Amino acid sequence: MRTAFEGQLQDAATVIETVLAESLDGAHPLMRGTPPRLAEAMRHGALAGGKRLRPFLVLETARLFGVGGAGVANVAAALECVHCYSLVHDDLPAMDDDDLRRGRPTVHKAFDEATAILAGDALLTLSFGLVAGAEDIAPQARLALIDALSREAGAAGMVGGQALDLSAETEVLGEAEISRMQAMKTGALIAFACEAGPVLAGAAEEDRRRLRRYGEIIGLAFQLADDLLDETADAGALGKAAGKDRARGKKTLPALHGHDWTRTKLDDLVTEASACLSHYGERAEILVETARFIANRRS
Repeated sequence: MRTAFEGQLQDAATVIETVLAESLDGAHPLMRGTPPRLAEAMRHGALAGGKRLRPFLVLETARLFGVGGAGVANVAAALECVHCYSLVHDDLPAMDDDDLRRGRPTVHKAFDEATAILAGDALLTLSFGLVAGAEDIAPQARLALIDALSREAGAAGMVGGQALDLSAETEVLGEAEISRMQAMKTGALIAFACEAGPVLAGAAEEDRRRLRRYGEIIGLAFQLADDLLDETADAGALGKAAGKDRARGKKTLPALHGHDWTRTKLDDLVTEASACLSHYGERAEILVETARFIANRRS
């Protein structure tokens, strides 16, 4: 039975799914002229369902400051395009070599490797077009979002984190190195999602710092929970292969410290995330609940 929070998450996912479907339609200005096979692969990679947690965070952090509408939804969908591109590329044989994603064949399995690479490239570039074209957002805010997204998705953020993750298969990493890798690979886009809200609202710099810090904390919690699930869940629950990190020799914090330490750390991170939001009182309760959901997720 779904909780009230899970219902809100699903409602937001439905909104984002609609925006993504419209953005990936051949009639959309950014998609006109796209070769049909490439367009189909893009849709396969982006319209496969999922919790849509990152765009949910964009919507809810914007709502915290009283902002909503089509422009905010476009930014949320743009971030999901970046996330989906990263999954398409992560699944490639040269990376994590996964055959399943959300219970379906990965893009390179459903199509081929070259098409998967191009589909990921196209989703990434589409994301910046969606932000740039959100005309009901002030130009200054759009520029700030494009600047932040290019940084968090790039070599100093998510892409750099993936590079570190690949090297972790052959290098012995300590806790500090693992935490840095995870902050870049997973935390960077989640931090962007949370900072996007105050940017969209034109809020004060202190609000941007608070929400970004909240995002960094729940980003770490997300990766910890993900690593724990990789060790404890089965492929049916995850919708992808399980136990692959340990099999490939990748070092994770649950592998380093054990499951009990990880559960305690997750609880501590929820407390820390909640403290970041104390300034906003009851208005931020859904974001506090999001931190709890991330720390205790089962898939």
